[in-house]
Amino acid sequence: MTLRAFMHRIAVLAVFSLLLSGCDRDTPLTMVKAVAAGVPSLAPFFDEKSGIGEDATSVRSQPVQGSLQQGDTPGLYGGSKQPTICDVAKLERFLTDPTNHKKAQAWASVLNIGTDEIPEYLDRLTPVLLRHDTLVKNHDYKKEKAVPYNSLLQAGIAILVDEQGLPAVKCSCGNPLRPFEGDTGRISVQFEDGNKKWAGYERESVVAVKPAPRKLERIALVDVQEPARGINRPTGTTGEKDTTFNARKRHTVPDLAGTTFARASQELIDAGLAAGYAGQGAPPDSAKVTASDPPAGTELPFGQYVMLTVAGGGTSSSGGAPGPTTTPPLPSSGSKSPPTSNPPSSGSSSGSSGSAGGKPGESSSKPPSSSSGGPRESSSAPSTSTAPSSPSADRSSGPPPPPPTTSSPPEVTSAPPPSAPVTSSAPVTSSAPPPPPPSTTTSAPASSDPPASASATDGPSGTVLA
Repeated sequence: MTLRAFMHRIAVLAVFSLLLSGCDRDTPLTMVKAVAAGVPSLAPFFDEKSGIGEDATSVRSQPVQGSLQQGDTPGLYGGSKQPTICDVAKLERFLTDPTNHKKAQAWASVLNIGTDEIPEYLDRLTPVLLRHDTLVKNHDYKKEKAVPYNSLLQAGIAILVDEQGLPAVKCSCGNPLRPFEGDTGRISVQFEDGNKKWAGYERESVVAVKPAPRKLERIALVDVQEPARGINRPTGTTGEKDTTFNARKRHTVPDLAGTTFARASQELIDAGLAAGYAGQGAPPDSAKVTASDPPAGTELPFGQYVMLTVAGGGTSSSGGAPGPTTTPPLPSSGSKSPPTSNPPSSGSSSGSSGSAGGKPGESSSKPPSSSSGGPRESSSAPSTSTAPSSPSADRSSGPPPPPPTTSSPPEVTSAPPPSAPVTSSAPVTSSAPPPPPPSTTTSAPASSDPPASASATDGPSGTVLA
């Protein structure tokens, strides 16, 4: 190699290094601490030996299609026949004990409530088990203060969720939780302090939760031991009012073409199904849905994903360049008011009822985003709650956009979708004048049918479901 060629190569490498460092400055990695099921916290609010909560260490994370999921997504959370996974009454007694006033102050400050509001707030929370490895903003108790840090909670960890399905408390230690605020496509998960990389950990199965658009009357869970058994748990209860349903019962995919992504997602939730999307960013709520996979009329078990193709979604196909990340804002919380925006429901809560080695520094590849009805029980199929409905459907029928002029993937446009949407994961190119395909892609539903098991009623009752 000549000296000139060598110097040219050094110059090219230097340019690439500058470009990469510039990208890193724009989208820095978010450090995330792994929290494994059953592993004690190093700085808990509550003594974990007191038995306030119990994780299910045998649960494996379920696959997802789109890492940002709404808090009322069907099957997002799990339960069991022994619902005493979190002793809410014991947590309440601890936080209201005058000798623990400093901890109570720090705990309440995370949730932007006063210490006198703690009992009312806890009465509105619902114990569940995580079915996915879930990103949250966690909090340790150090030097009489709540110290925030980003963490990835392993599937099987017992938590309390609020009236919009957001993680609120880690049961075993009482640590308060808030929504993850970073870019899930730019994280580095650190497995340390006894939290070894667990069996079944997959970057593609990492989830961040955004709030449901309305308060939930009940949460539809999947039994973590018997996936064919569904559990309807009224919000604010700890398992004593659970009813069951057959999670193998089929639910029909609605006709979603022409609706907005937000409306289509809610219609799937109300039908007992989950909305899926491809790419690294969730499509904008206003993006027009052009097709679903499986198509309208298909019957699927409870909680199965339906992949949505949108026009102008701004997301990328799997393996392609990432599109813009869209993160819905977190629910606003004023001083002295709980993070969920609606007034509390009353009623007291009573106690209810694998690791594998790996390398630290794993990066996940999907994005984040930003609950008190009275209990009602029935055995009917899922239906919407009495709370306000989600955004209305927006169906359009304008003329098709002009044909593409290059061989690169079509650009996102706000024009109405073509009459025959493309649902393939590969971008369509053409020298002829057909209209361009939607910017997102679809794939087959990610979750598999659960195995048949226990007897149950016909379907989930009036929960806001996805």
